[in-house]
Parts: sequence; C-alpha cells; structure tokens
Amino acid sequence: MSYITKTRVQVYDILDLYHGVYKELLAIPTVKGRKTEKEKFAGGDFTTTVEGYVSATGRGIQGATSHHLGQNFSKMFNIQFEDPDSSSGEKLFAHQNSWGLSTRSIGVVVMVHGDDKGLVLPPRVAMYQAVIVPCGVSDANKEQLNTYCTELRKTLHKAGIRTHADLRENYNSGWKFNHWELKGVPLRIEIGPRDIKNNQVVVVRRDTGVKATLQNENLEEQLKTLLDTVHQDMYNRALVERDANMAVTTVWEDFCQLLDQRKIIQAPYCGAIECEEIIKKDSARTEAVDDKAPAMGAKSLCIPFDQPADATTETCICPKCDKKAISYTLFGRSY
Repeated sequence: MSYITKTRVQVYDILDLYHGVYKELLAIPTVKGRKTEKEKFAGGDFTTTVEGYVSATGRGIQGATSHHLGQNFSKMFNIQFEDPDSSSGEKLFAHQNSWGLSTRSIGVVVMVHGDDKGLVLPPRVAMYQAVIVPCGVSDANKEQLNTYCTELRKTLHKAGIRTHADLRENYNSGWKFNHWELKGVPLRIEIGPRDIKNNQVVVVRRDTGVKATLQNENLEEQLKTLLDTVHQDMYNRALVERDANMAVTTVWEDFCQLLDQRKIIQAPYCGAIECEEIIKKDSARTEAVDDKAPAMGAKSLCIPFDQPADATTETCICPKCDKKAISYTLFGRSY
C-alpha cells in the first residue's frame, strides 16, 4: 500500500472509530458520509463525517469529522520527508490528515437521549451506572439500612459496576429520586426494611421508568445484563426515531414540506456550490412553523456512503438547476 493510499485509508479508519464511539458507547446512530465541497474543511482535499439526528427539534447534528488535507498545508509550510522507497533521497511533501472527537459529542448525548426530567445517560459512559437510595428510613433502622447500602455499593463496585450510595440524611427518598433522575443515572436501586428482609432490591430504569424487583442472588450479573439492555434499548429508540424522520425525495415541493415536518432528507444533488446555496435560501421560511421547527433553510449534512438509489438518473433537487445529479445528499436543518 502506497504512502498516499495509507493516508486516505486512515481517514476512513478514524471515521469508523467515531461511528463505533457513538454506537457502542453513546447509544446514538449516525450516518457516515462525505461532506460536500461547500461544507468540507477549508483547504482540505475532502472531509468525512458522522451525522446524528435530534428528534426533539428535527435537526441534524455533526458528530465528528475526519479530514484528508492532501499536500495543501505541507506545501504551504514546507513540510517534507525523504521518500523511503527512493534510493536517491528524493523529498516528498507530506500528505496530512486531521481529526478529533470533541465535547460536541456530550451535547449530542444530551439532546438525543434527554427528556423533560433531565439527562438520560448511556450506561457505558455514565459516571455512576447505579445509585442506591435507602427508603423508609427511621431512627430505629437508619444504621442497618445505611450499612446494608454501603456494603452493597462495595459489592457492586468490586463487580465493575460504578455505583453510588446516597446516604444523605437531610433529604428524603423522593427528593433523591428526582435528583438522580435529573442527573441521568441509568439505574436506581431502592432498598427498604422489607427488601432487606426478603433479600431483594427494587431497580428502576432511568430511560423507561420501568420498575423491577430483583433477588440478591447473582445480583451483580443481573444488573450487568440490565445495563446492556438499557444501552441497546436507548440505541434502538434513537435509531427508530432517526429512520422515521429520514426521507427520500426527488421533488422540490416535497423537499420543502418534509423539511417543515422536521425531517432530514436525502435528495439528488449535482454537487455545485451555487446550487447548495440556493437550496438553503429557497427552503428557508420567514416564520417558524412552530417553536420546535426553526425557519432556517436546509444545508447539506453529508453525502451518505450508503446511497438510497442511483442518483445519476435524477435531476438536481435545486429548483433552479437542470443538471443531472451525481449523488443523493442528506439535507436538513442543523446545529
């Protein structure tokens, strides 16, 4: 594999890592693709991206980008090296890449998974995967409950489950429930005198609110399985919402209607920068349809690697263009 080929392959390797971070850690589906000439990194050869979708606002959001800069910047700053395949010591300008996963990903998690109660954190990145809250506390049983909760925290922590025991005495259990829901902790473990007697705990999922009673026998493995289920369910919900709001059209009037319905749209596009500018301008609205449907026009999010159809048989979606399309491009209002 040549040096030039390796640098290009590396761009896509990094993009696959981004995709894996969003799917396997953040429980967020993304669309992998290439940025248009208008949206690529200025001065670069090409830019690849993973794009998410925020259903609450109907906007796309760029997850992370991986750029192939080519030799543009190495020539500008005279960055050279000796060709390892040349016996004459010929010098070459470096082919460069640029990438990075930023704190933007935290914002994507908040917007994709959060609800009216606060954060909903994916278990694999949550600081605490479970919080233990003693219930039915009285002067007579306080010491027993606190000791039991502390020992359980130690057991779960030893098993690799990041756990916190909320033993604060100046707040009641109801206040603590709301507090940890706001924080987005994936599992809440409730323990009262009856639970100790019955050798059980009550577990509540943050993502669904579903409550279940689990026996203490093999509790660590039960909770690990439940955390994996929470992650997969969160990903599946986000995927269903994304797919339900990602449309395909070749008609400009339908494009505008779908945009007002808070959808992201795959449409045939010729690749011309002037057409992209017209699409954004002509799809904008003077007034927002509603509070969650902004009036801004559609911009290109990416050219998806997985194309919905052969675009070369279609005309560019731009209402003022009659050229043949070169690909389906994903458009939408975005952050």
